[in-house]
Amino acid sequence: MASALSSRSRIPAIGWLVTLLLYWPGTLHAQEPAALPDYVIEQFGKPPSVPEGPLSEAVQAAVQVAFVDSVEQSTWGRDQTIALDEIAESKDPRIVWIISDLMRFAGGRQLTAALADAASRLLEKELPSQAHWGHVTDLLIAWDIPAPPDYLRVKRTIFTGIVPGWDKIFVEGDIDWRLVSWGGVLIDDRGYDRTDEPCNCIPAADNPAVSHAEEASWLSDDAIVFGVEVNGEYRAYPRRIMEVREMVNDTLGGRDLGIPYCTLCGAAQAYFTDRLPDGIDRPILRTSGLLIRSNKVMYDVNTYSVFDTFLGKALTGPLAEKNLQLEQATVITTDWGAWKKAHPDTTVLVEDLALGRDYDFRNGRDANGPIFPVGDVDPRLPVHEDVIGVVTASDVPVAFQRSKAYLALKDGNEIAYENVRLELDAGGIKAIDADGSDLGSHQAFWFAWSQFYPQTALWPG
Repeated sequence: MASALSSRSRIPAIGWLVTLLLYWPGTLHAQEPAALPDYVIEQFGKPPSVPEGPLSEAVQAAVQVAFVDSVEQSTWGRDQTIALDEIAESKDPRIVWIISDLMRFAGGRQLTAALADAASRLLEKELPSQAHWGHVTDLLIAWDIPAPPDYLRVKRTIFTGIVPGWDKIFVEGDIDWRLVSWGGVLIDDRGYDRTDEPCNCIPAADNPAVSHAEEASWLSDDAIVFGVEVNGEYRAYPRRIMEVREMVNDTLGGRDLGIPYCTLCGAAQAYFTDRLPDGIDRPILRTSGLLIRSNKVMYDVNTYSVFDTFLGKALTGPLAEKNLQLEQATVITTDWGAWKKAHPDTTVLVEDLALGRDYDFRNGRDANGPIFPVGDVDPRLPVHEDVIGVVTASDVPVAFQRSKAYLALKDGNEIAYENVRLELDAGGIKAIDADGSDLGSHQAFWFAWSQFYPQTALWPG
C-alpha cells in the first residue's frame, strides 16, 4: 500500500516532482463565487471568494518550502510549518485542492491537523475537530472551487509518487482531475486473461468460469445477482463475486462485454466491447484504484485510456482521441431464486471466483452513506435510494425510483417516460423502448446517478 506522510518523522522518498508549483508568480484578483443552489448553502454554508490568476511570489516561495522541500528533505519541520501558515494567510482557496490531495496520503495527527487547519483558514470554514481529506474535499466539490494553475502536473506528481503505475493514467483529457481521489487500493495492471494471477489490487476476472443453474448449490435463493441477457443467452453475476472482482471481461450471446461493478454506487453495468469503429481493438477493462465522487475509475489496460465508468465514454488516451463511446446492455438487479426461475437455462459464475470471501458492503460498510467524498447530492431523493436509470431517445436522462416503480408495475400500472417503458423481469426492473427493444438500463444509488446526470428527470416527479 501507499507510503504515508507523518509529522516530525521521515517522509518516504517517493519521487514527487521537485518542481512542484514553482511557476505561479503574479497578482490575485478576487472573484465572487457563482450562485449555488439553496440546498448547498444550507448544508455547506457560503463559499469563500476565489482569487484569479497566478500566485504571488511570496506564496510561491511558501509553497516551495511546504510542498516541495518537505518531500525533498523527507521531513516536516519548523520551516514547513511557517510556510504552511503563510499559505493559509494567502486567502486563495484554490490551493486547498493540493492540500486535500496531500491529506489523502498523510499520516500522523500533527501533520494532518496542520493541513486541516490551513484548509479551514483558506476556505473560511470551521471544520470538525477530526477533519480529514474527505471533509475538505466535500466542501471543495460542493462549492465548485476552481483548481489552481498547473493542477494536473502537480496532482500527477503526488499520485504517481505513491503508485508508479498511475503515470499513464494522469494525462490530459476530458476529465475533471479535481474530483479524482484515491480509493485505497492499487491499480490492476495485469494483462488480459490473468484472472488467477495474484495482485495487490482488486483483481478483474477475464473469461470467467461458469456453471449451469442446477450446479450452483452454493448460491442461496436470496443472494443478490446481476442478470444480463444477450441474444437470448442469460448469465448471472453474483454480487458476492462482483464485490471481490469489481470488473469482468466476458463473452455472452456471441458479444464481448466489460462489466464493472462499483460497490460504492450500488451499480453494475454491462458495456459491449466489440463491434467498435475501425482501428479500435477490444478494450480490456480494469480497476485503476482511483475514484471520482465515490465512483470507480476504470481504464483499458491495453491503451491506458481512462473511461467514465458510469457513462462508458473514453476520457483520455488513444480511445478518447477516437471518441469511443461504449454501448450498454441492460443489467437487472434481483435475487438468484427469481432469476433462475424466470430463466432456467441461465449460467452463473462459479464460486471459486469469490476467492473465499463473502462481503456485503451495502449492508455493512456503506450502510450509513458514501464513505468517500461526493460533495453535494441532489436532495430530491435520499442518497442511497435505488433508482433505475436510462437515457431517452431525445437524450434526456431519467431515473425511476425503484421502490415505487416496482409496486406500480406489480399492480399492473404502466410506467412510461417519452419512449421509455419499464417492465418487470425476474424480480427486477428493466427499461425497454416503445417497440420492446433493450435500452441498456441499470440500477444505482441516487447520489451516483444524479451526480453523473445532474439534469436528470425523476419519476415520479
